[in-house]
Amino acid sequence: MKKLFTLLLFLLFINFNANSQVDENQLGGWYMYFWDTEFGESKFGLQGDVQYRNWDVMGDLEQLLLRAGLTYSPNANLKLTLGYANITSGAFGDSNETSSESRIYQEALLPHKISSRIYLKHRFRYEQRWVEDQDFRTRYRYNLFLNIPLNQPNLDKNSVYLAFYNEVFINGQRDIGNGRSVDIFDRNRLYAALGYSLKDNLKLQLGFMEQTSSNLSKGQLQLSLHHSF
Repeated sequence: MKKLFTLLLFLLFINFNANSQVDENQLGGWYMYFWDTEFGESKFGLQGDVQYRNWDVMGDLEQLLLRAGLTYSPNANLKLTLGYANITSGAFGDSNETSSESRIYQEALLPHKISSRIYLKHRFRYEQRWVEDQDFRTRYRYNLFLNIPLNQPNLDKNSVYLAFYNEVFINGQRDIGNGRSVDIFDRNRLYAALGYSLKDNLKLQLGFMEQTSSNLSKGQLQLSLHHSF
């Protein structure tokens, strides 16, 4: 009887672990709204984004991210941001458990053109993170963006364009508390999309992003709206 009870516990444990593992073959869905605005003719402004991320295409919450920041643009080739983000993360599968994170970040965005049709941006971001049930953490991020209009030489209204980016994340420290640790390499995101400019200041993108960490690689469908006003 004791052996049978032990076997049943073992099988339940194996089944629980199998159900809690992320399905790397399941397509995720990320739905996003990015916005930015300036204060009249000044060099100051605001920017932010709302992201609803799912483990599947819709319904299984991975993350809800709310972010906003104050911007300063000393010239056309540099935008600096100081901002705050709040993130609610959900567990994969049927579980309704969530965890929270508060984050402060500093960012430098450097846009420029390298030809008549190639728009390039470099983004450097430094984050200070307060993740639930973890010690204080920091993270470094670098993103290279590339937009290429196809039917006209700019990204204004009615432009059809290709959008690409690659972003690498590096943890500032490995120890996260209670004897737990993370890798220095946090993750990489590789993205490709087709975009359309609904207006000069409003763009829609539909694409695919592959997110790779030290123990997971998963594809995400991405639908995003980019709004300047």
